[in-house]
Order: sequence, then C-alpha cells, then structure tokens
Amino acid sequence: MKRSGIFNRQLSGAIAELGHTDTVMVCDAGLPIPVGPGGPAVVDLALVAGVPSFEQVLTVLLDELVIEGATAALEVREHNPSATALLDGLFPESALELVEHEDLKARTATARLVVRTGEARPYANVLLRCGVPF
Repeated sequence: MKRSGIFNRQLSGAIAELGHTDTVMVCDAGLPIPVGPGGPAVVDLALVAGVPSFEQVLTVLLDELVIEGATAALEVREHNPSATALLDGLFPESALELVEHEDLKARTATARLVVRTGEARPYANVLLRCGVPF
C-alpha cells in the first residue's frame, strides 16, 4: 500500500507513464472526451456533480507532476470566477496560455491523458504540459 500521493491505481499508473512535453487535460464533467484508438487515456474520477472538484483534482496532480505550462479557455475569465482565481493563483501569467474554448476542446484529442472530474461549473478545464525536474 502506498503511504502517500495518489491512491487511484489507474491515475497513478498513467502519471508514471508521462514524459517531457506530454499533455494532461484536467476537465469538468461536461467536456467532450475523444474515445477510440489513438485517443488519450482517460481516468474518470467523476462521482456525482461537483465531486471531486476541479480544484481538488488539479491540486493533487500539481503535487505529483512537473509542469512547464498550462492552457485554459479564454471564456473561463467571464463565466467561472472561481476557476479563474484558482488558475491565476497556481500559474504565473507567463505560464498560462488562454485560447478559445473550441481550440482547447480540439487539443484534448492530442492529450496523452485526460482526467475527468465531477466539476459542474463551466470552463473548469486546463491542459497541463509536463516538464522535467532538472
């Protein structure tokens, strides 16, 4: 049994397979996720609306990963003040790229991993770009 960190075996294993420049989409319960051959691995953590939250999952993932940049939807600024505050608090302005929501959704198809949360507020999505610890 692990002493600390992520206990979910599917998520822990998927994280262990990530490398430099791989991307991880952390998304709300409503983001369309491409499925099928060649698509991203998906870890669906959603239990009920709001559980686990975007903030809970993102915070835990950032404890486990080295991140060199992130991308979120420009629309989050207008439609989700709490996600905006969270992203602004976690990522310096130079490390957070904002793009149109349709562009962010398209980038989901090329992510190495998608982690679906139970978040039920709009635009609570961020694409993380993995870095290296040296």
